[in-house]
Amino acid sequence: MSLTDSQAVVSVVAALAIIAGLAGVVVPGLPALPLCWGGVLVWALFGGAGPGRWAVLAAATVIAAGGTVLKYLWPGRNLKRTGVPTSSLLVGGLLGVVGFFVIPVVGLPIGFVGGIFGAERLRLGDTRLAWPATVQALKAAGLSMLLEFMAGLMIAALWVAGLLFV
Repeated sequence: MSLTDSQAVVSVVAALAIIAGLAGVVVPGLPALPLCWGGVLVWALFGGAGPGRWAVLAAATVIAAGGTVLKYLWPGRNLKRTGVPTSSLLVGGLLGVVGFFVIPVVGLPIGFVGGIFGAERLRLGDTRLAWPATVQALKAAGLSMLLEFMAGLMIAALWVAGLLFV
């Protein structure tokens, strides 16, 4: 690949954005689906592919928007059903971000679990009641991450298909 080959450079930049987006599912601060979608956008605008690139971009837009909505609605509905309040999730998220910087790599889950457990312990007043709520919040967070990752993988697969067939 030559650096003067602009289509190859655009494809590499798009691939890096998509990979960063997939990593963004677990790394705080990286917007996962916007990065994946942005990679496809850069490829569609500057990659020089055929007219099918707009169909790939449109499909990626639908997947990114649908994935974003789904990752909040489905786990949120499950949490409302089990009675875990949003305030406990906010405390868990805040302590997860703090934990990520205090204890690199493992601080995020430790801070998240500790924050939710602490908030639920204060709210419910009993450790035996706080732990089931914490488990439900962890299941919801895992489901949200899984949905976001699957949407990112679908965008990546769509982009690869666009590279190969458009």
